[in-house]
Amino acid sequence: MERLEAKDQERRESELAELCSLEEKFPSAEQWKTNYRAHAKWEHYVSCDGSPDPTVLQEINTFMSLWREDQNENIQFVMEKGKEVLNLIEKLQFLLLDTPPNEITEKETVQYQETILDLQNLLHQKYNGATEHLLKTDNMSEDSDSGNMQLVVKDKNVTLCIWANLKKNIRFKNHVFREVQHGFDLPKSLAVNSVAVRIFHSHYDHVSPLWLQCQYVPKLKILDSKEVTVDLKENVEEAEEEEEKAKEEPSAPTEEELYSNGIKSASSFKESTNNIADINEKTEEENEKKSEILDILSQVQIPVMQEETSEKEEVIIDENIVDLRQFIPVGGVYHIDVLQLPPRAKEIKNWSMVEVLDGGLETYPYPPESEETEDAAHPPIGITLRLPDNDVIYFEDPVVARWDPAGQQWRTDGISNIIYETEQGKVIFEMDTFYTIALLQDAHLNMPYQAWELRPSGTDELLLIVTTAFAEVQIQVKDHQCMLSTVMVEEKDVLSHLTGKWMTPVHLTVVLKKAGINIFPGEYSHKYVCVNKKAPLAEFRAYQQMALVASAFAFSWSKWNLESGEEQVVLKLPASASICCSLPEVSGCCTASLRHSLSSQKSPCFSNKARKDEERDWF
Repeated sequence: MERLEAKDQERRESELAELCSLEEKFPSAEQWKTNYRAHAKWEHYVSCDGSPDPTVLQEINTFMSLWREDQNENIQFVMEKGKEVLNLIEKLQFLLLDTPPNEITEKETVQYQETILDLQNLLHQKYNGATEHLLKTDNMSEDSDSGNMQLVVKDKNVTLCIWANLKKNIRFKNHVFREVQHGFDLPKSLAVNSVAVRIFHSHYDHVSPLWLQCQYVPKLKILDSKEVTVDLKENVEEAEEEEEKAKEEPSAPTEEELYSNGIKSASSFKESTNNIADINEKTEEENEKKSEILDILSQVQIPVMQEETSEKEEVIIDENIVDLRQFIPVGGVYHIDVLQLPPRAKEIKNWSMVEVLDGGLETYPYPPESEETEDAAHPPIGITLRLPDNDVIYFEDPVVARWDPAGQQWRTDGISNIIYETEQGKVIFEMDTFYTIALLQDAHLNMPYQAWELRPSGTDELLLIVTTAFAEVQIQVKDHQCMLSTVMVEEKDVLSHLTGKWMTPVHLTVVLKKAGINIFPGEYSHKYVCVNKKAPLAEFRAYQQMALVASAFAFSWSKWNLESGEEQVVLKLPASASICCSLPEVSGCCTASLRHSLSSQKSPCFSNKARKDEERDWF
């Protein structure tokens, strides 16, 4: 028995050393990410492509000032310039999402957020100027039947629909833009006035609060990889010292030593015993101490998170206010406006004369604000919107909401008689005045997952498969990038415009959310989804160990995880899991790491059914 104990102790020491060498990769990976961000900044600097660096305040202010002074209001020019602005906004958003808190100051965060808002406002002002320019000068878009102007201009970022009531004929109070199938039905009072209707569909959302656009997966406040590695090294050194003392003084350990060793990792368990009963008793004591530590950590970590989130929470009493933690806008934003028709250009002896108004583009008040018509009934405006065909997926009928600028929130009041035509992909509704409209979807439709699986496919490469109630999402991961492989909905491959493109994990998260596929929990998701609560430290350790060996072993979900309690994380490791031949120098370390991570928790638990299926569920 003593020989077996010595042999087992030797195995544990070698595996722990391998585990320490593997976990040193975590700080190396963090350093690599830091260097990568610095290299990207340098690449932008040496490229000299003319675009400003959005993080440099002087450069971005110069860029915005020059565009404000530019009098070119041609719609095509504005669209091209808008692509550059959207790219700058995207860079700042990803920078806020992807940069660790220790690498960005609070001052820089505020600066980037203010820059984002300034760029968004400038872009919208330019589209207003382009709309006014079209209403004044466009003479080629008059409809031969009605005599009114109708125009549709679009690209991948925006769709601009303009209708001008030039003839003021009450028979033509409704209109459908054939190219995009958006339409409206005006009240008679508007049909006889000099008004224009604009449906400006921005495929991006620059209306919702900035915190919603920069929301990412929450991070638990637990030991980072550097601290974990340091702790492991200290455990190894302490274990070696204790072993030397044990050889010199082979006396039985005291109660204090047993207690101090019980709260350390399993590898520091060095004391020799005389029989099997002592070994079992010591193992049980050690596991009990581990359970106590996990309990303490779970009690400490989770209340801290709840305290922080409770400070940000706002109590929503009005049922008409949309909870943006539960619903998110999908498919962009529809700016629906009725405008005062500006004076049109006149041709006089080969000269084009246009009256310039100081106020710029003005909205037409509806309902009228005069006292005489205060108590009069004002018919609602009918609106028809065609849902995006290929770019966005709505798993359920979306919530139609309007933007309230005063309260800075989305609301559902003021909108009535909503009709969904699922086969035609249309939503029809009425509103009491002209609003900015968004179609919102439950952010947690695809949570919790029905199943998940990690399949290794090569060196630092794997395939993540997430199966939800509505879709199956396959994501390929290689090095530091991700690629959407397929999205299957009702046995149909959708979102083909997003597949086959390598991007950062943050970028993939954002584009999938915009497309209506949200499989990424947010800071408040636990309030809207039935969560299988786990001890944070156990969960974090499991993620770390899986990350180390995921390119060599396959992992998948286990039904026993729901029944295992908070202290245990159960996952499935197929017995036939293939070890990549391209990792000969790593596979041994991965095996040791996996064995050590399992032995440091509870013992492996095999179910009878799992044995028959040739798959193993591990605690």
